[in-house]
Amino acid sequence: MQQEPGSRVADTGGDVSVRVRKVIGEAGCSQREFARRIVMDPSKLSRSLSGGRRFTVAELARIADAGSVDAGWLLGSSGAGGAGGANGTGIVTGSRAGTGAAAGSTTPAPAPAPEGGRPLQIVRETVRLIAEHGFHSVRVSDIAEACATSTAAIHYHFPGRAELLEAAVRWCMDEDTARRAARTAEAGDDAADELRRLVELQIPRSAQQRRQWLVWLDLWAEAARSTAVGQLHADYYRQWRTTVADVIRRGVEQGVFRDVEPGSAALRLTALIDGLAAQALATAPAAASAPDGPHGPDGPDGPDGPDGAEETEAMRHVLLAHIDSELSAKPAR
Repeated sequence: MQQEPGSRVADTGGDVSVRVRKVIGEAGCSQREFARRIVMDPSKLSRSLSGGRRFTVAELARIADAGSVDAGWLLGSSGAGGAGGANGTGIVTGSRAGTGAAAGSTTPAPAPAPEGGRPLQIVRETVRLIAEHGFHSVRVSDIAEACATSTAAIHYHFPGRAELLEAAVRWCMDEDTARRAARTAEAGDDAADELRRLVELQIPRSAQQRRQWLVWLDLWAEAARSTAVGQLHADYYRQWRTTVADVIRRGVEQGVFRDVEPGSAALRLTALIDGLAAQALATAPAAASAPDGPHGPDGPDGPDGPDGAEETEAMRHVLLAHIDSELSAKPAR
């Protein structure tokens, strides 16, 4: 019997978890980084490995893809085929699931694996399409076409729209967190410089930043209707405000910021960022969907086109002025 991608896999003996741990070990990265690669909540991966939660078929498909192993092997299926084959579990395995040729026909040569694997390709294209058209206007067939694969392959990795939205949002969160870590590391111990760098990262100048902001706007609307997406929204903003509050707290200790309550100051600043970004995107929607320039999203031709430069520069001016007037120990004259 064919197992549905969203169904959970029994692992009473813990053998599946052992094999997944082996895949993670051979990937040469941390468990958290592996979770990022398969676009899975790190806490869900941890609970599944410890036996507190069952893996879904789709999660095992993404793990198999990331580890270049057969999904049947993960399940301990005897006689499991190689990549693209079928196995006794009823799960189609390999990154080309849903694209195999009919029985008796000549099997085409496998297409080159997309950068980062099929799941990340699906998520990246989903983010791009959501930013361009809105989540509810994006069909699975649109994502399949963008990935040059089949709708069956999309469902193999992400059973439904809810899983795709969660994965897209989680990918944006991970990308945002990684960029923040890289940029703030350049600031050294200067809390005032670090806060300004954090603010600069939130200004939707590049095509990538604009795409992520447009996904956030869709997320806000979904968060009001979906408990799962609402929890993602709450978790992200809790993390984001904590990051800002920690920087402000250090600035107070260093004497570069006034003696303010960090949590309240972070709430005001992040709310201002959200409101100004929404206004900037609404004022220049054409710029929001512009492609990256030839030098990449942050290169000379990547940031604002003529339709968005004025709005984002105004946003930058207001945010830096807020820091100077509300936080800086010595306000700018």
